[in-house]
Amino acid sequence: MSISNPTVPQTFNASTPLQLISGSVLNEYQLVYETYGQLNADKSNAILVCHALSGDHHVAGIDADGKTGWWDGYIGPGKVIDTDQFFVVCSNNLGGCRGSTGPTTINPQTGKVYGADFPIITCKDWVASQNELRKHLEIDQWAALVGGSMGGMQVMQWAIDYPNRLRHAVVIAAAPKLSAQNIAFNEVARRAIMSDPEFHEGRFLEHNTVPKSGLALARMLGHLTYLSDDMMGSKFGRELREDKLQYNFDVEFQVESYLRYQGEKFATKMNFDANTYLLMTKALDYFDPAADYGHDLSKALANAKAKFLVVSFTSDWRFSPQRSHEIVKALLDNDADVSYAEITSEHGHDAFLLPNAHYEGIFANYMQRVLDDIKTAEVAA
Repeated sequence: MSISNPTVPQTFNASTPLQLISGSVLNEYQLVYETYGQLNADKSNAILVCHALSGDHHVAGIDADGKTGWWDGYIGPGKVIDTDQFFVVCSNNLGGCRGSTGPTTINPQTGKVYGADFPIITCKDWVASQNELRKHLEIDQWAALVGGSMGGMQVMQWAIDYPNRLRHAVVIAAAPKLSAQNIAFNEVARRAIMSDPEFHEGRFLEHNTVPKSGLALARMLGHLTYLSDDMMGSKFGRELREDKLQYNFDVEFQVESYLRYQGEKFATKMNFDANTYLLMTKALDYFDPAADYGHDLSKALANAKAKFLVVSFTSDWRFSPQRSHEIVKALLDNDADVSYAEITSEHGHDAFLLPNAHYEGIFANYMQRVLDDIKTAEVAA
């Protein structure tokens, strides 16, 4: 079945070497990205969307395979991020597995897939590569950067590293750094992958196999942290798959079946690369922009010039509202223009992806503010 007007990915081929924080250098790399809407005459209506851990460039619309974008409910004509008004860009992060240069792409020095040889990537590296994409698109300044979870961390890093290149920053369900508990969850997920006999020290593609069991376990663990206890209770409770207990170690509870399904889907149907999962979780662990400023977040954000919207969700225990409070306080310490919303939701960390009238209203109102700033600047010009 053919898809009418599918979203089509594009590729930016960067020839300027990228010096990574780890000390490694990528002499050349690719970023796959998609765009939505039209760039206006003075290129002032561009929005960059930064994706979360398992996300990619396909953020909205339907692609040639019939897959709907991961934030399609919020991006499109007449939606919260209105593509009748904005030109939206979303790229697959460097180190990803959806077309951008990463572990599954060919290492030009060896002629083989990078696999385990792909260097460690940090949030600063992602932002630096995205800035090269900005230059390629000849966009002087983003009207706004928007991101949830890991994407929100990228937005903060942009505001710190390139303060003159964005006018608004929308940081959703994020944190200024991971807690020890979050780092621990990531480590257990990585151990699950690396302990899989099919991992082969990261060279599983050379062995024509995939560490599916490890990936599935990592996803199951991650999924647990994305949902709230109340949400899992209301959705599954202690409901059994059969009418009675079987007194064995097979799947008996519906919640067990759900988690196994999510893990299996991630490892097989979604075909997410295990080395990419390791890289993304490690980049999350390393994210701590205040570390370069004497561990003072207020100092880290002192040069930020963007106006901010910070959003958290009451049941998000992965990145709790208290973590957003830290961001807001640091911005207020610098007399920044910041709006904050704490949304009541039972959906846990996943709430930023899901429908919520209060959330949508606040988000839409702020994007109208972004649009009004664009129009004001056009009149002044």
